[in-house]
Amino acid sequence: MGYQERIFQTEGTCFPGKTYAECVLEPAFNEAKDHLLEPMMAINKAHLIMLREQSLLSEGDAKKIARAIQELDLQALQTSLYTGEFEDLFFQVESQLLKSAGEVAGNLHLARSRNDMGVTIYRMVLRQKLLQTIAAALHAKEHLLLFAEDHIDTVMIGYTHTQQAQPTTMAHYITAVVDSLSRDIGRLMRAHHNCNHSSMGAAALTTSGFAISRERMAQLLGFAGIVENSYDAIGGADYIGEVAAAVQLAAINLGRVTQDLLLWCTQEFAALKVANPYVQISSIMPQKRNPVSLEHMRSLLSSCAGNAAAVLTMMHNTPFGDIVDTEDDMQPYAWRSLTVLDQIYRLLAAVIGTIEVNKDVLLKRAKGSFATVTELADTLVRTDGLSFRTAHEIVSDVVKQGLDQGLSASEIPLSLVNGAARKLIGRELTLTQAQLAQALDPVAFVAIRSLPGGPSPGEMSRIIADRKRQQEEQRTWLDNACDTCQTALQALDRVLSGWSEE
Repeated sequence: MGYQERIFQTEGTCFPGKTYAECVLEPAFNEAKDHLLEPMMAINKAHLIMLREQSLLSEGDAKKIARAIQELDLQALQTSLYTGEFEDLFFQVESQLLKSAGEVAGNLHLARSRNDMGVTIYRMVLRQKLLQTIAAALHAKEHLLLFAEDHIDTVMIGYTHTQQAQPTTMAHYITAVVDSLSRDIGRLMRAHHNCNHSSMGAAALTTSGFAISRERMAQLLGFAGIVENSYDAIGGADYIGEVAAAVQLAAINLGRVTQDLLLWCTQEFAALKVANPYVQISSIMPQKRNPVSLEHMRSLLSSCAGNAAAVLTMMHNTPFGDIVDTEDDMQPYAWRSLTVLDQIYRLLAAVIGTIEVNKDVLLKRAKGSFATVTELADTLVRTDGLSFRTAHEIVSDVVKQGLDQGLSASEIPLSLVNGAARKLIGRELTLTQAQLAQALDPVAFVAIRSLPGGPSPGEMSRIIADRKRQQEEQRTWLDNACDTCQTALQALDRVLSGWSEE
């Protein structure tokens, strides 16, 4: 027996081959059961309604198909095993409808294809998962804003290049996180908008000679409109690429924040203490409080970004048209990335809502640092009319001498500042001891930075109030999007139930 005959003996001589079924068709079938069955049935219902409204099906035939659809045992389908009898879930459902309604059920596939159905199903799954993820993001944003509101006066050092830079507040940092998250939410919302268009009626790729209504199908399925060009409707994959790009960036953005939070939880930093429900102890070291919730967030966000990157990689260099690269093998990566992002947003809300902040340590560290000396340079410009560059040089010398003498910024005497001035400009300054003390006070530093976006308490209060209004607008958008989709899909069952009662 030759090697080809041995392969055929194991694999079989007709479609599907044993290994192909195990490696491709069975995993796709299982994913379809979990994610695609409900939207597939919604499309069957909507297409049936549209065909009847367009007089492409008689009333009697439509009612037969409707009864067959309603009598389908969806639970049995969802728990069924892949046998290879049918290529995929679509053909298994079609077979059961034909068995129940007879040959007339074959007309349910009039003027449609697995091409336009498949893309529409994927769009329906994605838009729902996007809405769930946006809801979780808004939940996280709400808790971040509450946390920021509690820490408007929590003065801390801000860092650049991982080095102490200038005094700021915890609210200033967290509202920056909120704004980054808001942009992520905006990108997810725009991805939802572009995803929320129907491909139905494109059929294989050129529409159909039957007088169907693509617009009515979109309306019945709760879409915002149709993907107008029928080739684009089945070939364009940027709807999922945009989702992947938005998710990847959101995961990266939040991962950077998580890294900061983990650092601030160290004993050396001593800024944050994660609540007991979100830490683990050590099996050997009694003193340990491991902030594993944040660690898991960081690693899972990396997996989220990786799954999103897989989507974009699988799209790369594929033909512009109907192709399996953008279908069953790829879609689950997008689903998983959205699921993880949803979970992490919810976990973040719980952790940040219960975390403790060591305000005293943060303030003491700010007072003991040289993070305030930018304001000393600014003050010399005001009091002595120096150029900023000259003032900067004087203060740089002051910092160097202070460090050499083991002084903190708050311990810098006026004599040291005047000595540095004499070396550079040949005279002492008009700066007073009171002005020096205020210039080196981190609380005063924060208070006078009241320009738009600055950390002053008044500006932070304004920003938080504004972001709360933005939050309400985004929440209203989400509620409307959810209601539109839910109302449309619920109406499908009411129509078919009404036919059964007639």
